[in-house]
Amino acid sequence: MFFSVKAQIPTLENYNQVWTTQSKNASESMPLGGGDIGVNVWVEQGNLYFYFSKSGTFDEHNTLLKLGRVKVELTPNPFKNDEDFHQELNLKDGYVAVSQNNTEVKLWVDVFSPVIHVDVKSKDALTMQASYESWRYKNRKVEGRANNANSYKWAPQGDIMTFKDSISFEDNTIQFYHKNREYTVFDVAVKQQKMESVKEEMMNPLKHLTFGGVMKGANMKSKGVYTGKYVNIDFQGYSLVSRKPSKKHRLEVYLHTVQNEDISVWKQEVQNLLTSYKPKEKESKLWWNNFWNRSFIYTKTDNKAQKDSVYQIGQNYQLFRYMLGCNAYGKYPTKFNGGLFTYDPVYIKEDHTFTPDFRNWGGGTMTQQNQRLVYFPMLKSGDFDMMVSQLDYYLTLQKNAELRSKVYWNHNGAAFTEQLENFGLPNPAEYDWKRPADYDPGLQYNAWLEYQWDTVFEFCKMMLEQKEYANIDIKKYNNFILSCLRFFDEHYQYLAKKRGRKALDGNGHLVLFPGSAVETYKMANNANSTISALKVISEKLLKLSSNDLSSEDVEYLNAFQTRIPPLNFREIDNKKVLSPAKTWERINNTEAAQLYPVYPWKLYSIGQPDLEVAQNTYKLDEDLIKFRSHVGWKQTNIMAARLGLTDEASKYTLLKMANAEPRFPTFWGPGFDWVPDHNWGGSGMIGMQEMLMQEVNGKILLFPAWPKDWDVHFKLHATQNTTVEVKLENGRVDIIKVVPENRRNDIQNLLDFTLTEKLNLN
Repeated sequence: MFFSVKAQIPTLENYNQVWTTQSKNASESMPLGGGDIGVNVWVEQGNLYFYFSKSGTFDEHNTLLKLGRVKVELTPNPFKNDEDFHQELNLKDGYVAVSQNNTEVKLWVDVFSPVIHVDVKSKDALTMQASYESWRYKNRKVEGRANNANSYKWAPQGDIMTFKDSISFEDNTIQFYHKNREYTVFDVAVKQQKMESVKEEMMNPLKHLTFGGVMKGANMKSKGVYTGKYVNIDFQGYSLVSRKPSKKHRLEVYLHTVQNEDISVWKQEVQNLLTSYKPKEKESKLWWNNFWNRSFIYTKTDNKAQKDSVYQIGQNYQLFRYMLGCNAYGKYPTKFNGGLFTYDPVYIKEDHTFTPDFRNWGGGTMTQQNQRLVYFPMLKSGDFDMMVSQLDYYLTLQKNAELRSKVYWNHNGAAFTEQLENFGLPNPAEYDWKRPADYDPGLQYNAWLEYQWDTVFEFCKMMLEQKEYANIDIKKYNNFILSCLRFFDEHYQYLAKKRGRKALDGNGHLVLFPGSAVETYKMANNANSTISALKVISEKLLKLSSNDLSSEDVEYLNAFQTRIPPLNFREIDNKKVLSPAKTWERINNTEAAQLYPVYPWKLYSIGQPDLEVAQNTYKLDEDLIKFRSHVGWKQTNIMAARLGLTDEASKYTLLKMANAEPRFPTFWGPGFDWVPDHNWGGSGMIGMQEMLMQEVNGKILLFPAWPKDWDVHFKLHATQNTTVEVKLENGRVDIIKVVPENRRNDIQNLLDFTLTEKLNLN
């Protein structure tokens, strides 16, 4: 007699990536990282390679430069072929190991110091040669589409040059650095955008920025310089070699960034790092262990038709979250268009024969509509420490954004645009150089981006929700959030007074015109996305921070709320649906603006009134039907999950979180952006979280849009400092642990609810 044994739900170790053949090239690399460092590791033709990057390494043109490539050669070579080859990403402990022929190379990054480690152990004594390879050993002219990697994009002003790095042997180490000139794209943008009167008051992150590092090895000496070509780009290599064969070798790459006119400051600080550094391998391992204990989603199904794809969504949720963890403590946010893990662009598009520094949509351009999707999932995953890079980044931009309002319109408030540079001004190419002489200098002359001011509120929401989720002190954000609200209040009254005598409409509301319903419905009047943002942010600020606000600020917010116009509706097939805006003049993109009141603003969901209105919008709106997709930043999966539409949420989640085409499963893209597409992964994470758990009116709703035959074990964070760990297996729900325990009473299991029952839940 035979019994079928059902497979267990995977655990983290099941998701380790194991490769038993070497890679063809850098496109088959494996991500590694920690702190604020990203590394792409691969073995090609018997040699170990890795690219390495660090948060915030922007050159004069705002290209996010990689710091170089390292090649490791062992003699006799244990990696001669694929026989018994083994390369593994150990997720739990956060390292990559490559082994073959009684030799193991372990690569890990110190989470607490900017140091990359390569540790070699072998049964037999080997000689190691480690080379630092740089394509920036000379000045390189940047032409054509290659400028899409910097802030000039398609509109370079004169010749654009990536200036060469300084590379040299220093006492049997290799020192390399890039020091920005005084004049950068910041100066160009300030002049272009007529902000020169306040230039000296503005934050400038690029001037004299210096970044690089030192590569050194235990018992290694300098060997010399060589030239070569990787794929299509020439480079110069600087080699260290072991003084004698040994069974153990150790290589370290120390990285450092500073903004100072005097290069000796950078050099001295690097030396201080070298002399004082004590590796924290155990502490780094513990950090990763704790990271995985914070939250997880493991999945499987016994449905033969979906078995592999359901496994993949759990795997890829974990793998992408790991990639986000590699920039946990960066000075700058994780970039939506590749993060720290880009590689040679020719492997993404054959005609992109540019250097490994290339990524589409710029290096220092923090496109807000994309960045938000990278950071929203960190609330339910409990990665609050990782959100600081993104949220505090906005604090650094506040003054520059407020100066824009003063210079252009002489009113208060922080004016943030889409396609935002890391110094708070619009991207100069998107701002446009060919502008009418009398065009408002505060506006982007851009059919896609004009009047799109409101994306910043999604980051304000994250700031506020940190307190709701983890009781984090958010006082430092209060003034920033107020400033963003004041901009809308004062700017739209300013515009109304330019049109006529009254600042408000007949009902005492702001007239949000011209506006934009995200990047899609243009020249909008009272866009629902903006109305939702103003309503939710002002209410949350009053609720969560009233004790930390002055009485004048509280009075102002209460009065401001009376000026927010109501949401707009229309009818389709005699059914009430959400409208993108009161009116609009044209459609420019394919975003689901009608459903922004559903997500991110959460004014409609299971357990709230009028859920059917939002569901009808999803089902009947012809634009939304055309816009549906799983690619890139598309949010169809999220909207369906929020609305309790299990079949739709499942369909788009399986598509979005399926293995990517490259060898590493979460190197998605390019989609609308680049590879690896981080807003693709972020939107996938959000959708899975919303399928598993939502909150409304103090209740925690389990499985609002999760198929009953998808087994899952998850741990997610909820508001009120709550974590919920649940297992669904063979149709049975086991609520394993709720912290604090009293919140178990707030849990409601919706697994067997019909759509009608979900509609009537409120």
